[in-house]
Amino acid sequence: MGSKLYEIGRFINADSLIRYIEERRHEDGGYCFVSVLNDTNVNDTYYAVKIYDLLRLEISEKEKTIGFLERAIQPQTAVVAIAMALEGLAILGAKDVAMEHLDIVFIKYSPLEGKFAVGLGGSEEFGTATPLEATYWVVKAFKAIGYEFSPDEKEAIRAFVMKFRNGNGYGVKGPTTTMTYQALYTLRTLGYRPPKSPHFRNCELCGDWGGFTEVPYSLPPYLEPTFYAARGLELQGETPSCPRRHVWFIRQLQNPNGGFRRSLELGISNFQNTYRALAVLDFMERFL
Repeated sequence: MGSKLYEIGRFINADSLIRYIEERRHEDGGYCFVSVLNDTNVNDTYYAVKIYDLLRLEISEKEKTIGFLERAIQPQTAVVAIAMALEGLAILGAKDVAMEHLDIVFIKYSPLEGKFAVGLGGSEEFGTATPLEATYWVVKAFKAIGYEFSPDEKEAIRAFVMKFRNGNGYGVKGPTTTMTYQALYTLRTLGYRPPKSPHFRNCELCGDWGGFTEVPYSLPPYLEPTFYAARGLELQGETPSCPRRHVWFIRQLQNPNGGFRRSLELGISNFQNTYRALAVLDFMERFL
């Protein structure tokens, strides 16, 4: 299969996108979304790998990036970052390397002991990771590398996730798009079949906006809930109501440097936003 750059280039400036990523690769094999800084990190490197994988492009100096991700798996590293490194290694064809470091995960994450990520550390969404978010990332990483939880571990995780059930979705004070997707993905990946949630549809904005929101019937749309809602619809075998409007929304988020921001207002590009924007486009174009 060839690259998806032509398909993506129908909607965005693909040349500036590729330059944005490639100019931010450093000699150690890692990436940093601020090109002038030599502060490479797991988050940016993971999303660079995900972008290349989504676009079906070869990553430059792959062995260096494998080495960078492996070195990042340390006892002091946050659980979410360890999970990112493991999944990144799997995408790069180094599942065997990832499997060698599972013991570090179980120091922090042991469902049978009621440990759902000790020392949570940084989060993708909330400043400090929630145990549900950490569970989602660990389950996703283990799926990528081919590690199977035992039946007892699966049941312990299921019972933990169900504590976040809230109305027709999942959340703490109320259902949110991010937590509803993370919970449903976790349950389905472990082999359970939770009922479909209407939450994602309730957060869809058509008309003048496009995109999705974190909670129903609110404004404005942001990229994170748009990404998780698109993933949620895909997970449940559902279609978006106005894919063209969602594509319009994503197109407005590309900055002049080729990367993407999170909202229609001004904002800086980063790798996380850029991957999520591309993933939403990749999903929405199926319905055009």
